[in-house]
Amino acid sequence: MSQLSVLVVGASIAGPMAAYWLSKGGARVTVIERFPRLRTNGQGIDIRTTGVTVMRKIPGMEAAVRAKTTQIEGLSFLRDDGHVYGTIRATGNPDQQSLLSEYEIFRGDLAQILFDLSKNDENVQYVFGEQVASMQQTEDDGPVKVEFANGFPTSEYDLIVACDGATSRTRAMGFGGNVRDHIDPVNSWAAFFSIKEDLINGSKLGHGYTAPGGRFLAIGSDPAGGNRVTLMGIHPRDKRDVTLPFREAMKQGEEPLKRFIAQHYEGAGWKTEEAMAAMMNSSDFYANEMVQVKVPSLFKGRFVLVGDAGYAPGPTGTGTTLAMTGAYLLAGEVCKHKDDLAAGLKGYEERMRPIIKDMQTIPPLVLGIIAPQTAWGIWLRNNIFAFIAWTNILEYAQKFFMGSAAATDKYGLPDYAWAI
Repeated sequence: MSQLSVLVVGASIAGPMAAYWLSKGGARVTVIERFPRLRTNGQGIDIRTTGVTVMRKIPGMEAAVRAKTTQIEGLSFLRDDGHVYGTIRATGNPDQQSLLSEYEIFRGDLAQILFDLSKNDENVQYVFGEQVASMQQTEDDGPVKVEFANGFPTSEYDLIVACDGATSRTRAMGFGGNVRDHIDPVNSWAAFFSIKEDLINGSKLGHGYTAPGGRFLAIGSDPAGGNRVTLMGIHPRDKRDVTLPFREAMKQGEEPLKRFIAQHYEGAGWKTEEAMAAMMNSSDFYANEMVQVKVPSLFKGRFVLVGDAGYAPGPTGTGTTLAMTGAYLLAGEVCKHKDDLAAGLKGYEERMRPIIKDMQTIPPLVLGIIAPQTAWGIWLRNNIFAFIAWTNILEYAQKFFMGSAAATDKYGLPDYAWAI
């Protein structure tokens, strides 16, 4: 078989990771990204379980990640008067992590690390400011002809890998339908931004606060100075589409969305007023709806999904891990079956499904615990958590909390001969 020609769509986490492993397996890879340059902003994200396993297979990556971790020492939860009622910390064991990861890193820093792994690889080409305009199978089981929107030459590829997020346009093209097909809403949204002000007085502990109405605010230190802020709007998981006003504001642009969020947090207490004022002037604001993606199959013909495009996990904290794991297993299975692409894609699906099932599982009541809807619910949650934190029960119990806290070696990822 001649050298496999692959188009990867998206250059955030899953895309560059897939490019690295596919190139290492002998493929020629083109990565396109719709933004004009690598996006180096974003929230804190975690590398856990199988993500740690994959990271350790790449020479120097663990050290690079450790050099860029957020340096947060723990997360303290506060009442509206600023009094701390409980704190969680990392376990100190990267192979059995807690709700607070040993490898928390800002999304942009990890994207840069992964991009740097393959940017000088002669078998990898990055094209920024480009999107897919159309895809067409040239013949039965033949290569896919791809036309691009912004001038990149029309080309044929043996494999198309969609890594462009939960609302993937490429998934809609490859599977047919629209971008919200296969999306399972969790009726929540999140926003992230950095501010010049230091609202937590230099503390190395993140500060988390909850107000009635499912409003959650977290503030942590920023190594560059000032603070990083995370906001969540969490609503009950009933049949109402309560995130529609958020999505409508997002369609109107950044400023209308900021105003929508500021109005949502009006009168929430603690330091939300200061955070909202700083948000209006933030230059790296980013927000999205929290969703899960559930597809009947991860591939169709020569088209395959990796990362959030195929299995966004929502609020479980495992999106980065799934993206890194999926990229490794896709490349591993495709390169293992060099003369049978269909068998490689089937192997990828079979290996990923049990991991996806575990890491997409949202424990009962977890969103209600993060951000109760009522003042009474917050009072009850605060007092229960204060007792748990005081007794250290949490340190034992949190390892069973969800897939994100599983042991690194739980899934037994295969070692591919070409990847060693």
